[in-house]
Order: sequence, then structure tokens, then C-alpha cells
Amino acid sequence: MKVKICGIANLEDAQAALEAGADLLGFNFYSKSPRCVSPEVACSIVEHIRSRNRVPTLVGVFVNSSLDEVQSILQAVKLDLAQLHGDEPPEFLEQLKGCGFKALRPVSVEEAEAKAVKYAPHGSQEPALLVDAYRKDRYGGTGQVGDWSIAARLAEQYSVLLAGGLTPENVAEAIRQVKPWGVDTASGVEASPRKKDVAKMRRFIEQCQRIGNESTNRQ
Repeated sequence: MKVKICGIANLEDAQAALEAGADLLGFNFYSKSPRCVSPEVACSIVEHIRSRNRVPTLVGVFVNSSLDEVQSILQAVKLDLAQLHGDEPPEFLEQLKGCGFKALRPVSVEEAEAKAVKYAPHGSQEPALLVDAYRKDRYGGTGQVGDWSIAARLAEQYSVLLAGGLTPENVAEAIRQVKPWGVDTASGVEASPRKKDVAKMRRFIEQCQRIGNESTNRQ
């Protein structure tokens, strides 16, 4: 079970997330997000992270940025993947050539499956898709829990990174119901929007590891 800690805004939180066992770190470049960081700040954090023995997958979160901006930041900050969290067309993923995946905020199974068919084939990496909670005029980071039944349908066919209001208290049940490739949290492990709660991060990752071990033992 992969774990992504998103909304990283400082080096201390990045290091704490890695020490807790995070597999992916997310940096938000959406200007309207309270977790937004500049490319310069992200670059400074990434430089330190890449000097470690264990380097996680580093993800940039973008909302309706131009393709040129996405590609420029990926290169400048030395990120691995772009998470497209807005209304980007499938062609963006084609141009990113395996270095991007689409976040969906579906309100029905039908909508989710229709969008997955359009976006998932263009990403050769894992995850193929991120599934987040829907909230009108908001592009994630709301703390609202998503519809796990919709995510579970997609997870039957695609490597899904599940997001949307996940916390140390509910992530185990979310994993049981959805069976995703991985889980993603931002507000669920925060002390404030730009500061993580280290104890919450540890509990969150411990819960994910426990459920992962249970699944392995049953096989």
C-alpha cells in the first residue's frame, strides 16, 4: 500500500513524512490553495530530499496550469510526476509522456468510468488515476470524504490513488472498502494548512501498513 503525503510546504515536514514511511510527497502549485508553495521553495526542499538514501516519488499538484508551466516546474524542481487536478484535457497527459496522472472528482460511477477511459490509458506509470471527493468549485484539499463505492469500482480496473478526507481514523476502512493502489492525505494529517502533525502522519502510515500486512497474511 503506497502512501502519499500531500501539501508539503517545508523541509521539516518532508523529512518527518519520509521518516514515518511515506512513499510519495506532494507539492501544491495551485495559487488558490492554502498549501501552495513556490517552485523556488519546492526546489529547495527537493534538493535536500534527493540527497537522502531513500528518495520518494515527488509529485507536483497543478490545477488548470498551462502545459508549458507544468513541464517547466517539473524540470526546474526535479519532480517525478505531475498530478493534474483541474479540468485538463487528456492531451496533456500524452504530452507529459508517462510523467503525469489525472485526478478525478466524480459524482457517479458512470461519470467516473467515462473519464477513466479517457485519462487512464495516457499514463504508463502508477498511479493511473487519483480519485478525490467532489465539492463544487473546489479542487481538493477540502477534508471532505469521497464516495468510496465509486472509487472501488475504478480500483477494480485501474491503479487508483485514493484521496478525499482520509485521516488516521478512517483510512483503514477506506482501504478495506476500496482496495486502492495507494492513499493520499493532506488536511487529514495537519496541524494547520502549512504545517503537518507528525503524530498524525505516523498514525496514518501505521494504519496503512497494518492493513497492508493483513492483506498479505490472508493471501
